[in-house]
Amino acid sequence: MTSEDFAVSVERLLKQVGHWEQSRWSATVRAPATHSRAEVVHGLAQQLADLAADAEGNPRRPVPRVGDLTLPDQVKVTADDLFLAGVSDDAFKLATDKVNAVRRAL
Repeated sequence: MTSEDFAVSVERLLKQVGHWEQSRWSATVRAPATHSRAEVVHGLAQQLADLAADAEGNPRRPVPRVGDLTLPDQVKVTADDLFLAGVSDDAFKLATDKVNAVRRAL
């Protein structure tokens, strides 16, 4: 998978969740464990931020939990950070797999 595949996957996720209201974010998913949709998407934003930090040689920092309705923006920002970090094709494949897994879980 390439950076283009990653961009497409992120865009699909953002279209899927970008219009959600609070009640949809609060609903739970069962895979891999019971979490709210918001927790799952926040976890994705954190994983993307960690991949970018690793590629840049920077320390990992927690992605703040500002609010559920801001989660699509946080995913977009952390995805953009991957492009700026110049991650490897392997990292883009891993990131794409993570985005696709979240889309399926939601």
